[in-house]
Amino acid sequence: MRPSPRKITDDPYGAYRLIKRLVAEQGATYWRRYLLVLILMAAGSGAGAGTAYLFGKVINQAYIYRSVSGIVTLSAIIIGLFTVKGLAIYWQSVILSRISNAILAHNQRKLFAKLMQESVGFYSRSHSSEYLNRLSAGASSITQVLSLVITTVGRDFFSLIGLVVVMVSQDPVLSLLCLVVVPPLFLFVRKIIQRVKQLARSQFISSASIMETVQESLQGIRTVKAFMLEHEMKERVDRSIAAVEFHANKMARISNRSGPLMEVLGGVAIASALMYGGYRVITTNAEPGQFFSFITAFLLAYEPAKRLARVNIDLSGLLIGARMLLEIVDGPASEPDDSSKPALKLSNAQIEFRNVMFSYRGDHPVLKEMNFVAPPGKITALVGPSGGGKSTILSLLLRFYDVSGGEILIDGQNIADCSRGSIRGQTAYVGQDVYLFRGTVRENIAFGKSHATDDEIVAAAKAAYAHDFILSFPQGYDTPVGEHGTQLSGGQRQRVAIARALIKNAPIILLDEATAALDSESEKLVQEAIAHLCSGRTTIIIAHRLHTIMHADQILVIEDGLAVETGQHDELLERNGRYAAFFRLQQREANKVTPLFPGAKQTGDGAS
Repeated sequence: MRPSPRKITDDPYGAYRLIKRLVAEQGATYWRRYLLVLILMAAGSGAGAGTAYLFGKVINQAYIYRSVSGIVTLSAIIIGLFTVKGLAIYWQSVILSRISNAILAHNQRKLFAKLMQESVGFYSRSHSSEYLNRLSAGASSITQVLSLVITTVGRDFFSLIGLVVVMVSQDPVLSLLCLVVVPPLFLFVRKIIQRVKQLARSQFISSASIMETVQESLQGIRTVKAFMLEHEMKERVDRSIAAVEFHANKMARISNRSGPLMEVLGGVAIASALMYGGYRVITTNAEPGQFFSFITAFLLAYEPAKRLARVNIDLSGLLIGARMLLEIVDGPASEPDDSSKPALKLSNAQIEFRNVMFSYRGDHPVLKEMNFVAPPGKITALVGPSGGGKSTILSLLLRFYDVSGGEILIDGQNIADCSRGSIRGQTAYVGQDVYLFRGTVRENIAFGKSHATDDEIVAAAKAAYAHDFILSFPQGYDTPVGEHGTQLSGGQRQRVAIARALIKNAPIILLDEATAALDSESEKLVQEAIAHLCSGRTTIIIAHRLHTIMHADQILVIEDGLAVETGQHDELLERNGRYAAFFRLQQREANKVTPLFPGAKQTGDGAS
């Protein structure tokens, strides 16, 4: 059985269904304003058509009836019509702009809200600049589609109808003669549309590539400068810009191919009208005003007819941007709202991993039947080689990902059956790469608790040993931290992050190598802040430097997705297993003196 032919309405993101959806879902919200715009457009179009009609009357009053009073009266009416048209154009533009701004804001909010419903894994598949491009260009395309639809219907279509009525009223035969140019024009335009769609998508992708390279260059400016990558980054941007320029030039060539044909056909129609109309005036004594009125209406109708002829071309390009936004909005959220699930209720905050299995990719397991218990109010340290699964354990506890098998229990409750918000609301997290948001020190600490008072912010900063360095800034707590906190040192950023966690006052603390990148002095201060943070709370800490977790209540050696050793520091050293091997290796590295210049002679104190 042969498959049924594909219809124009089959593609959910095809032009027909997409326009219908945008009009129904977004345009309908503002139908009263759009109705007012259509009325204003109809008034403006009627005024334009009326002007073309009256021009012929003025000619007759001057050349046939020789009436000055008739000319003055008609001229006054024409002034009135132009005034009506001017006011109509002004108000329709203002109202349309307000509608467009409201729809733009709505779609940007809608897309960002959807992005906040996506999981951490979702963002590992694409560069963040792609979503920024969809947020700006995609949302803007939707407003332009709706504006183009309404102006096409209200301004161009109404204007064309009004002017065609004037043409037909003056000379029906001549009007029919002028309309024979329309079918070949629309046939030609139809062939252009498919090429425009392909080029519009290529332009969108190339624009995202520019944004991606610029964003990476600015965020990594220290690395760019240190490794003298300015030339490489400029070449990358140049290639992306060249691609956009190439596609834009090709788009200009293809989308404007209809122009020469329209001009030629328009010239043929106008020349034919002039010859036939002139012949009628000369040979049949037709009124010259009738001929002048027809030509005026025809010339005025030429521009809206030209815009209507290429409306499909313009829409095809804009609908690509709208589709790029809606593809994100329409997709199922990878982290959907689960607030209807029971909230996690804590009594002791005991954490248990029971036969937990997990893999980022199906054939590469990261955790293999992981089993351990983190006692309530105690510190459990995770150590081991990189890639063993330590950070994955914290990600699963925060439900950035869900387990592939087994259970994670907190006070006997499977966290998969609890709402994410209730889990994260009772957990404080401090990572190795601290992320501070644009704003002040005060605002970044307050992110840990909604509506935190100044006293609470200062108390948290003091407990995190951050108060003194904050007050050393001229603006104190109102000091801007810069993009990603670049105005602060690494140790200062860590202590602000710990203050943010402290003010949250969560019963569960997760620390991911929070001191790994710090110097000894900063590490000491951060360790003291961490001690305040962890006091009396169930804590899981990932540590690279083993001396920082020697006093942990429990140490787990995580290797190849399994907890291969468990115990306290002294116990593990006595067993002489993997932990003891790691510890001895770090001790040797700490005691080993590597000369700065290997060929130089060493003195007793290690100086050359």
